[in-house]
Amino acid sequence: MFNISKDFAPPFKLIEPFFKYGTILYLISFCALFFIDSNASFADFKIVGWAHLFLLGFVMIIIFGAMAQLVPVALEVGHFAVDLYYIIFPTLFIGAILLVGGFWFAPGLIPYGGLLVFISMVTFLFETFATLKKTNTNTLTVKSVKYGNIFLTAAIVIGLIMALVIGEGFAINISNLLPIHAVLVLFGYVLITIIGLSMILLPMFGLSHGYKDDDVNLSFKILTYSILAFVALKLLFLDTLAYIALIGIFVSIIFYLKQIVTLYKIRARKVNDIWYMHLYSAYGAFVAFLILGAIWYISGSEAILKSALWFLIVGFFGFMINGHLLKIIPFLVWFERFSPLVGKKKVPMLHEMLPNRDTYFEYYFATAGLVVAGIGLLFSSDTIFKGGVTLLCFSAIFMLKSVIYILNLSEEDYV
Repeated sequence: MFNISKDFAPPFKLIEPFFKYGTILYLISFCALFFIDSNASFADFKIVGWAHLFLLGFVMIIIFGAMAQLVPVALEVGHFAVDLYYIIFPTLFIGAILLVGGFWFAPGLIPYGGLLVFISMVTFLFETFATLKKTNTNTLTVKSVKYGNIFLTAAIVIGLIMALVIGEGFAINISNLLPIHAVLVLFGYVLITIIGLSMILLPMFGLSHGYKDDDVNLSFKILTYSILAFVALKLLFLDTLAYIALIGIFVSIIFYLKQIVTLYKIRARKVNDIWYMHLYSAYGAFVAFLILGAIWYISGSEAILKSALWFLIVGFFGFMINGHLLKIIPFLVWFERFSPLVGKKKVPMLHEMLPNRDTYFEYYFATAGLVVAGIGLLFSSDTIFKGGVTLLCFSAIFMLKSVIYILNLSEEDYV
C-alpha cells in the first residue's frame, strides 16, 4: 500500500507516541470545552488556550507523527536524521501542555511552553529541510512540504515573540501579529500540508488513476500567493487590503474541492468504508466553512466566524486526521508485526484490524456533535454548544479506544 521499504520506515516505537498521546489530547480538548464560555471573545485566554491545545496537542502532534512516516513516501528518500523525532515528540507534548497551562492558569508559564514548542518545531523543520535536500523530486506534495514548512517557520517565530510579550508583560501591541499567526498556521501549514498529502493518500486509498491535477496545482499557487499577500499587507498595517487577500484563500479552496470531486468520480474503489465516511464529513464541514466564512466576510459577525472556524478546525482538520489514522495506524502495526509472517502464518487483512463497532460509534457521535456544537456557536447558545461537545466527548472516547486497540494488536491475536 505504501511505497516504502524497511530501510526508509522509521521505528514503530518512534511513531506510536505521536498517535497515542495526540488522541489522548484530542479527548482532553473536548472535555476542556465544558469549562469555557463559548460566547467569550477570541481574545479570551481560555479560548486561546483551547485553540493551542487542539491545534498543537492534537493536530500538530498527529501531523508530525504522520510526516515521520509519509516523508519517505513523498520524497522517495530516507530521513536525514529520523532519531530527531525522539526529541520532537516530548518537547512538543510538554511545551503544548505548559503553553495551555499558561493561558489558563499562570501566564508566567507561556514563555517556557513557547520555548519548548519552538525547540520542537525548529528540530522538525531542520530534519525536514535536510531530508528535502536529498531529493530532486518536485511534485506538488514536495512543494507543499517545502512551502508549508516555510510558513510554519514564520508562524513559530511570531508565536514565540507573542509568547514572550504576553508572559513577560511587555507593553507591546501584538494585535496585528495574531491574525498573521493564525493564517500562517491554519492555511499556510495545516491546509497546505493536507492538500499535499491528500494527493498521495486519496488516490492511493481510493484507487484513483489517470487524472489531471491542474485544479490542485492552481489551488496551491493561489493559496501560497494569497497567504504571502495577507502577511505582507498586515505587516504594513494595510488591513483592508489584507482582508481582500483572504478572498484568494477562499478561491484556492474551491479549486482544491474541484480536484477532490474529480478524484472521487474516477475512483475504482467504490466501498464506502469508515475512511470514506470520515472524508464525507470532513469535506462537508469544509463546504460549511466556506459558506459561513463568506457570510462572515460580508457581515463581520463574530458568532458566524466562530462557527466557520469550528467547522474548519474540528470538522475538516479533525475528520481528515481521524479518518486517515484509521487507515495509517493499522498499516503501520501490520507492517511492523505481521509483514514478517507473510507466507509463514495466517496474518490479518488491514480492515480486520479495526474495531468496527467502536469506529462507527466514533464517527456518528463526532458528526452529530460537530453539527450541534456548530449550530450552538452560530446562534450564540452555550447550552446547545455544550450539548454538541458532550457528543464529541463520547466520540473521542471511542476514537481513543480504537487507537489503543489497534496499537496493542499482536500476532497472538491472529495466529
